[in-house]
Amino acid sequence: MDLKAFRREYKGGLHREDLADDPFVQFEHWMSEVLKLGIVDPTAMTVATVDANGQPSQRMVLLKQVDSDGLVFYTNYGSRKALELAGNPLISLHFPWHMVDRQVKICGRAGKVSAAESLKYFVSRPRDSQIAAIASQQSSRLSSRSVLMNQFESMKQKFQQGEIPVPDFWGGYRVVPSEFEFWQGSQSRLHDRFRYSINEGIWIIDRLAP
Repeated sequence: MDLKAFRREYKGGLHREDLADDPFVQFEHWMSEVLKLGIVDPTAMTVATVDANGQPSQRMVLLKQVDSDGLVFYTNYGSRKALELAGNPLISLHFPWHMVDRQVKICGRAGKVSAAESLKYFVSRPRDSQIAAIASQQSSRLSSRSVLMNQFESMKQKFQQGEIPVPDFWGGYRVVPSEFEFWQGSQSRLHDRFRYSINEGIWIIDRLAP
């Protein structure tokens, strides 16, 4: 498979004066723009963690909340990412907004949100999604898909009536950033990159070479 010729030209640009001083404000500005465009899965982000042997691992999850306290996603606390975060809370997030030639990378530390926050989000999910959270032992081995579906149907029957309880092995993480990078594609591979890094509570902005 010859992939060398697969490339395209970028036409965008990003200037320092266009950036907000606060990276959360800048992130919400870019997120608002992609939401208005109606692109597929605008809140999808890659989550990167590292295991005890230093092996990185990545997966896609959905961002569910962002504010000045951090960025929040939800998962099974028995999943690979959760077990790796228990050993090393350092984390990296990446938003690949290819349709607008933009990317955002965020580095920081992850910590569990409160049980009350997890409950509030859990009850907002569609009922089948609530059941799926209970039925799936995320990251565990499956002999077949039918095993998973049988477990899902069993849980569906069990919780046919009434509210579905939040499983104790499921909840959210809040990522508190120490670094943001905003990437905008530009001509001749001379892309624009700006890094926000925090120093004694002050965000410092640097332009990086592409």
